[in-house]
Formats: sequence, C-alpha cells, structure tokens
Amino acid sequence: MKMQTTTQPEKVPRGNLIAIFAIALMAFLGILVETSMNVAFPALMKQMHVSLNTVQWITTGYLLMVALLMITSAFLKQRFTNKQLFVTAALAFILGDLICALATNFPILLIGRLIQAGCAGLAIPLMFNIVVESVPRSRLGFYMGMAGLILMIAPASGPTFGGLMVYLANWRLIFWSTMPVEMILLLLGMGAIKQYAPTQKIRFNWGQFVLLAIAFVSFTLGVNSLSSAGLVSWQFLGGILLAVVALLGYIWISKRSDRQLLKLEIFKNPVFTYSFFAYVILQFCNIGINFALPNYAQIVVGATSLIGGMMLLPGSLITAILQPWFGHLLDEHGARLPILLGSSLFLIAALMFTLFGQGLSVIMIAVLYIIFSIGRSMAFSNTLTNGLKEVDMGQRADANAIYNTGQQFAGSLGTTILAALMSSVKVSGMSYAHETAIGSQLAFGLIFILSVVNFGFYFIVFRYQRTDK
Repeated sequence: MKMQTTTQPEKVPRGNLIAIFAIALMAFLGILVETSMNVAFPALMKQMHVSLNTVQWITTGYLLMVALLMITSAFLKQRFTNKQLFVTAALAFILGDLICALATNFPILLIGRLIQAGCAGLAIPLMFNIVVESVPRSRLGFYMGMAGLILMIAPASGPTFGGLMVYLANWRLIFWSTMPVEMILLLLGMGAIKQYAPTQKIRFNWGQFVLLAIAFVSFTLGVNSLSSAGLVSWQFLGGILLAVVALLGYIWISKRSDRQLLKLEIFKNPVFTYSFFAYVILQFCNIGINFALPNYAQIVVGATSLIGGMMLLPGSLITAILQPWFGHLLDEHGARLPILLGSSLFLIAALMFTLFGQGLSVIMIAVLYIIFSIGRSMAFSNTLTNGLKEVDMGQRADANAIYNTGQQFAGSLGTTILAALMSSVKVSGMSYAHETAIGSQLAFGLIFILSVVNFGFYFIVFRYQRTDK
C-alpha cells in the first residue's frame, strides 16, 4: 500500500519572526502617522494661525520626504547593514516625535515631521527586504501579503488614531503615545535583525538624486501655489517648468551612466507603464480623500475630531478583512474582474461624493467611504500585481522602487491638490464652512474625473496584455 505524504511548510525561525515583527510594526507606525494629523488640522489652523493650504504641508512634506528616501532604497540596501538602517529609522522617528510633541510654532512642527518621515522612508523598503531574505520561499507569499496589507491599512487608520488622541487630550498625544512604542521596537529589533547579504562600499549618485529631488519638490510647490497665485502665475508655471527641466536633466544623465537611481527604461513596457499610471492615481485619490473627509466633517458638518477620524474606521476594517479575497479573485479569475469591479465601485463612490458634496452627513460619508475603500483596495493591490507580472525578474527590484516612489509622491500631490481645491472658494459674505463645502465638492469632482481616466488606462493595459492569469 502506497503511503501518501504531505509536505509541511517550512517554519520561520523565531529570531526572524521577531525581526519581521519589529520592522513591520515600525513601518506601520511610520505610515500611521502620515495621516494621523489630518483630523488636527482645524485645531492647528487656529492655534498656529495658518491656512488649510499651509497646514496640509504637515502631511504633504512627510510624504514628499518619504518619496525622496524611497529613491535611495536600492543604494542604502547595498551600502549599509539592515541593523544600521533599522536603528536610523527608529531614531529618526523618536527624534521627530520629540520635536513635534514640543513644537511651539508651525515651522518647528514641520521640521519634526520631515525628520520623522525618515522612519517610513527607510522602514518600508527594509521591511520587504527582510521578509524576502529571511522567510522560506514556501511561506513568502503569506508574509509579503501581510507586509503589503500594512501599506493599505495604515494610512486609512491614521485619521481614526489621530481623532482618538485629539479627543483624549490634544494633537501632541499623537507623538507622545507613539514614542514609547518606538523605543521598545528599537530594543527588540536591535537584538533580532541580522544581515543576510554582504554590503558594498559604493558611491552615491548625488547628481541624479538632486535632479529628482528638484523635480519632485518644485512640482509640488508649483501645484501648491494654485489656490493662492492662480493658474497663470510665475509660482505655478515656474515650478512646473523647473520640474520638467530637472526631470529631463535626470533622463539625460541617467542614460549616460552605468548607475541609475531609477531605471526608466522599464517604462518601455506599456502594461507596466499604464498600470503604474492607474496605481498612482488610486494612491493620489486615497491619500487625498483621507485628508479631505476628516476636515470636511469638522469644518462643514461641525463634527468632533473623534467623529471625523472614527467615521473612516468601518471602511478600513472591512477592507482589511476582505484583502485576502481581493487577491484570490485575481488568482482564480484573472486581473480583469477584480480591477474593473474595484474601479467601478471606486467610480460610484466618487460620483456620490461629488453629487452630494455640499450636503454630506457623517453617516453618508461613512457609508460612501466603505464603498470607496473596498473598490480602491480591490483595484490597487491587483493593479500592482498585474503590472509586475509583465516585468522581467531582473527588473523587479527597479519596478518596485518606481512603484514605491510613485506611490508616496502621488500621496503628497493628493493632499496638496485637494487642500488647494477645498480652500479655493472665496466669496464675500459666505461662511467659511460654506466655502469649504463648495471647495470640497470640486475636490470630489476631481477624484471622479480621475476614476474615469483610470478606466482608459485599464483598457490600454488589457489590450496590450498577452495573457490574463
């Protein structure tokens, strides 16, 4: 009689599990605080005497700094050990936490946020690298999926966490409460994180980095000036022109270099390219609406900061529960079904936000956000998977770097542009709440337009794609 044998999946060593837990929770905290301050913007505007267009830099600057660090992730992995990167990320978070918690004015608070962003910029790539290097291949899919889940759940959980902290005390508690957790993670990770590959003393390409930094920052500043200076202004046109010149300069230099920070030749693949465009649009809308809704609830509806954050919680929790099913849909039915179904739900929610943009209640926002979050997440994760399928194995690391950088930069633009639209309406005799309601409707309208544009990108993707599996 022939005995049947089953192959048990390899176990992950305990030390590796501790290392993964420490870096994953650190990455989660780094992303959580990205959007946790959104609910505190109305209070900060009064306390520090700044406009909505200015205070949004608390989030925009954070995301922009993360994007710039993402560019360097491949270099940092080769040059420094995992433990060095882990300790640096933790210390950046703790120092930034301390500066923000003690900040007496807006510039100091912004400096603290920029320092704190170093945690997310270092910890997110490090998390994926440690998972890939320390987990047996038979368990890699599960742990990579859990790591990806952090990137989707943490930003949406930020307003809920921030709202609770503001309700219990004030916005400073966001920083005081996360500091001891980060200190514990620092001690935990220092003893568990190992080095799995040798480092190399390679030179950093400062020329390419500076050009990309100029392009990102000048483009963001140019867009940020729209609400105050207008479309035909030297601030806007100059920022966009400088960004284009810097980007062209980067392309020219990188083509003549054997060391590229971001290998742009990957964009010759149309499936990757249009999947990337759709991916960053989804992230633009996600971070943008996570900024807009809590502020809309407080300024227009008159809700408390706790309600402004908690109303997003149902959508975040439901999305977290359904996330494995979203991936299962792609495995079983191919990319078209989950991506187009998710995009359709995303479009319906965006349309409803636009139509009722001046008269939304807390309940309406919570219900529509559930639909929005499910649709966005279903399309978002599967767009990334589908885009990477068409990239050669040797280009996967560069493709991931481009996706990560684009994701963070799109998030910073989402906050900047939606803040500009929400504060763009100035009518004599009209209340600030009414002006914000009209501006919010314009912001929701932009998200609806972008949801329609995404269908065009997906049409091109599926037309070019040879197989859908």
